Amino acid sequence: MIRFSPLFYSALMLMFFACSKEVEDPMDDSPNTDVLEPDSPTDETPQVLKQIPCENGMAGIYPCSGFDLISYVPLNILGGIEGNDSWGWTDPETDKEYALFGVDDGTVFVDLSQPEDPVVLGKLPTATQASIWRDIKVYQNHAYIVSEAKEHGLQVFDLTRLREATPNQIFSEDARLTTFGSAHNIAINEDSGFAYVVGSDLFKGGPIFIDLNDPKDPQQIGGYEADTYTHDAQIVLYKGPDKAYEGREILFGSNSVGGENNQVVILDVTDKSNPKKISAFTYSNGGYTHQAWLTEDQKFLILGDELDEINQGVKTHTRIIDVSNLEEPTLHMNHFGPSNAIDHNGYVSGNIFYMANYTFGIRALDISQIEEKNISEIGFFDTYPDNNDTTFFGAWNVYPYFKSGHILISDINSGLFLVKAKGE
Repeated sequence: MIRFSPLFYSALMLMFFACSKEVEDPMDDSPNTDVLEPDSPTDETPQVLKQIPCENGMAGIYPCSGFDLISYVPLNILGGIEGNDSWGWTDPETDKEYALFGVDDGTVFVDLSQPEDPVVLGKLPTATQASIWRDIKVYQNHAYIVSEAKEHGLQVFDLTRLREATPNQIFSEDARLTTFGSAHNIAINEDSGFAYVVGSDLFKGGPIFIDLNDPKDPQQIGGYEADTYTHDAQIVLYKGPDKAYEGREILFGSNSVGGENNQVVILDVTDKSNPKKISAFTYSNGGYTHQAWLTEDQKFLILGDELDEINQGVKTHTRIIDVSNLEEPTLHMNHFGPSNAIDHNGYVSGNIFYMANYTFGIRALDISQIEEKNISEIGFFDTYPDNNDTTFFGAWNVYPYFKSGHILISDINSGLFLVKAKGE
């Protein structure tokens, strides 16, 4: 979601807390064996759902195509008021899958080993205060969490603690880096062991370089500020078609401060003491360069702009950038979805691009013929059945990397969905 102006954010938060229940002090030093009590159910309280097949275009109340609902855990069970980011972790010893689900006042850990009956193990409270923005990534069995909450820093949580956890715990962090305060997002290059915190109060919002090779002792070692605010990023050890950069650590940053200042910045961050800009891709009729993800051959970058649907009145607009020459990226094609819903986070798994599309839920696009400029929708699951309006409700994130084939969706308004493609 877009980082709004401080004035707008303050007004939004006042409205948010006016209707929220009281949140316990996250700085309380009480032990991590406290029990998180879910709300008592009422007739109006959303309930856990499970095993609802997609039939005749519906899975219960949810419009769908090609995806069955495996389970749904509402926000009242997760212990949050609003959902945001999500990520996944698979225990390398047990192959158990876990959901890491961001809510306004912390991060919730959910055991998915019985996917039709998820178990909420507990919550890691926010480091300082509540925020509608939180972002989570995983490296070496540890979760790394940032938030736009004031002075939040980087929380570190050892995920192996979940092996022995009983339900509804209040967890404590294992470590916390406080060299920065608030931040919008975190990206991790698992091949190099470096995290890149973006949208923070350092380096004009550009990426902060953090060494995670000692997972519980993250070290800030540099950053990049020449192109100011970065909203999101993907960082890879490059193995794409541009042989001049083979083996280099390349950052693809989605940079915007709103208006016409929208671009994808491509950086060589191999030398953290001397990052170098390779190029930038700019485009017209945008609103806010939000997030981009590479195809697995690293030839194309799939870009979402979070405000072009609002500003231009277009259907969900996805730009495909040809980055086969890192020094001269070019627009390859435009793709438009079936509704005017806003695109949010998107990720590539194999030949499928999974998009969190706010009020339209999640969409799965076949990109196997992307080079021929042929992209087609092969399925969707609409977590926000009220409408497909151009608003910031519905699906925030989608995580498509579980080996089981289960797709994790975090919905701002309703909670955690687990879906799976039919026939898998």
